[in-house]
Amino acid sequence: MYRLHGALGSPYSMKMRALMRYRRIPFQWVQDMGRRQQLFASVKAPVIPLLELPDGRVENDSTHLTRLLEAQHADRSVIHTDACHAFLAFLIEDFADEWLTKAMFGYRWLHPEDQAQMSRWLLFDALPGAGDAQQSSMAQAFRDRQVGRMGLVGCTAENFPVIEASTRAVLQALEDSVSSQPFLFGSRPGEAEFALFGQLSQLAVDPTPAAMLRRDFPLALRWLSHIDDLSGVEGQWGPWGPAVEPILKVVGTVYLPFLAANAKAVAAGAERFEVALLGRPFVQPPFRYQARCLAALRQAFAAIDRDCRKDIEGLLALTDYLPFLES
Repeated sequence: MYRLHGALGSPYSMKMRALMRYRRIPFQWVQDMGRRQQLFASVKAPVIPLLELPDGRVENDSTHLTRLLEAQHADRSVIHTDACHAFLAFLIEDFADEWLTKAMFGYRWLHPEDQAQMSRWLLFDALPGAGDAQQSSMAQAFRDRQVGRMGLVGCTAENFPVIEASTRAVLQALEDSVSSQPFLFGSRPGEAEFALFGQLSQLAVDPTPAAMLRRDFPLALRWLSHIDDLSGVEGQWGPWGPAVEPILKVVGTVYLPFLAANAKAVAAGAERFEVALLGRPFVQPPFRYQARCLAALRQAFAAIDRDCRKDIEGLLALTDYLPFLES
């Protein structure tokens, strides 16, 4: 039996919970902050979710966990059998994990109403039965910590118009397509859907973005409820559906230029970088992990067979992807 140690307020935890449900991999869902603190000693980075394997090992990082489970379980894979489609899904997965998380973080911690509700909810989840006084006290401390990290992760008021516009474009792509094709690559979900779900699931519960979703993207909102548990879904892989091109347009015009500017800043040892996105300046400190993300995307793209790559190069060229992926 696997044990998935996570939290309802963690997008990566929700991503892995939904993925394991779809794959019908038996697991226990554990929300216990004390136990998580103990398990952090077994991993390099103290982040959730943590997956406790049947043999006692503990692993984390949702992308790594996805591939670890692929190696352990053959049935109901979330990796497309076509290498080019698998790369596109990996690109969307990486975009969701590393860019849409800015929307989750910004909506949650930019506005007092969201700060107040979500800090209280997150500590209610983490400290069951601890009582209102302890939960409230720790919620305030957690709120102060998260608000203080806004600039570090680029979720400033000055940057947020770019983050919000790109997020709304993704939501609009889903809104326009899910009634006719619920999944991005055929009639079954893959890693891209679960990564999108992880981040967007948080927008569905935080006050400000939840109101936006209900008002402007009601079908995308309902789609999230479906992705949460797809254990009863059967389907086949297929070509990319109508949501993929507009989502990739956002990836090509916002995320890849951001990654390239970040990687350049990391290499130069800069304390901050600025890049023009959607006609606006976007400023934040560089992040080494995201430099590794760009390297991983380039490595994955280079590994695609040249004949196969022709099938997607026209799609990627629509937003000048290739200079970023081939550098």
